[in-house]
Amino acid sequence: MMTKIANSNSLSPADFEFLVTQAVKAPSGHNTQPWQFCQNGSAIEIHPDFSRRLPVVDPSDRELFVSLGCATENVCLAAQTKGYEPAVSVDDAGVITISLAKKAADNSNSLFAQIDKRQTNRSVYSGEETAPDTLKKLQAVHNEKGVSTYYYARQTEQFNDIEQYVFQGNTRQMQNSAFKAELKSWMRFNKKHQDQTLDGLSYAVFGAPNVPRWMAEPIMSMAINAKTQNKADHKKIASVSHLVLFTTRENSRSEWVNLGRTLQRFLLTATELGIAHAYLNQPNEEAKIAAEMAKTLGLGSEYPTILLRIGYGEQQAYSKRRAVGDVIYSSSLS
Repeated sequence: MMTKIANSNSLSPADFEFLVTQAVKAPSGHNTQPWQFCQNGSAIEIHPDFSRRLPVVDPSDRELFVSLGCATENVCLAAQTKGYEPAVSVDDAGVITISLAKKAADNSNSLFAQIDKRQTNRSVYSGEETAPDTLKKLQAVHNEKGVSTYYYARQTEQFNDIEQYVFQGNTRQMQNSAFKAELKSWMRFNKKHQDQTLDGLSYAVFGAPNVPRWMAEPIMSMAINAKTQNKADHKKIASVSHLVLFTTRENSRSEWVNLGRTLQRFLLTATELGIAHAYLNQPNEEAKIAAEMAKTLGLGSEYPTILLRIGYGEQQAYSKRRAVGDVIYSSSLS
């Protein structure tokens, strides 16, 4: 059957705003929301906002571009609900272009409905194992070019190896005063603080009470140490069903974006299946530990990039997002 393509300049202002509204619901490191969007004819461009980069924990901007990939996947899913066929390209500067062609047929994806529901769940999980049939649905998620996904069941040797690398990553990072300062700069200590910035790591996502900042800041700051972090992570890791590791082959910007698209597809599928997730990227963020972990896991020359824990947990508070108007800019002003 022939596909009817509409006028190439058919992206309306309302559709553009709708697509950006869905894009910004993607996850990002420390909830920095490091993106800017502009319309270019029938295409949407996603530009990295390097003013929101994390130079200590993410010096190569790898996790930043993974976040842009997650936002890209949200745009693609949302565009399909509006009858657009998206095509994605990434240039050498890391600018992502999503070209949109209008189609007569409805090609919407059930994952779109999960964008609003998806959340990073930092709680301790129930310990329930993921059923084999459910795991197969996760494993069926399509990997973009250059991306691989590995699953490690609880209590297996490789699972236990990864846990030790998480502890090593925590210890290394907590010995770095610059790392702790950067982390603290993105912490939002109470409701007033989070509502002022609409970004960062809110007190609420950690299950902390809403108390005056003079009280919350020293208490939360005291928890930023290796012993406390390792104790908390040990409890959380013991409660999961699996650890899931995403890798790339070339460690390039285009692959990081591809990994982000794959990751977001995975996260939305997990949400649809009622599976919670949270990040354990500490070993990936320390180059020497990442290389040793890759060797131990038999990954060859692949680069460990995103590590998740998955399982079953009670819904938690959602992270805030900045207003859509704050992340849209005119290409004529760039």
